[in-house]
Amino acid sequence: MADALTREQIEARIQGLKGWSTDGRKIERSYAVRHIQGAAFIVHIAAIQNDLGHHSDATLGYRTVRVSISSSDLGGYVAEHDIELARRIEAAAPAHGAV
Repeated sequence: MADALTREQIEARIQGLKGWSTDGRKIERSYAVRHIQGAAFIVHIAAIQNDLGHHSDATLGYRTVRVSISSSDLGGYVAEHDIELARRIEAAAPAHGAV
């Protein structure tokens, strides 16, 4: 099992991920995106999650996609694989026009 990161460790790791924030228990971001492209982005996020074997909450709104990531096996705290999931989601965002 992975170790939970401290808030300081989380903040250091997401520093290069534009728009991502933490409350010390999860990392999250909202993307502005057109609705249909947002739906495709949600499907892409689901594929990334399957590839990593790690899942997050992703919500589609009219002009937004909101992602919240933590590890249920750590009681809802953040581990290194959560950061990797955020990096992969961030890398996929431009293909969907998500900013």
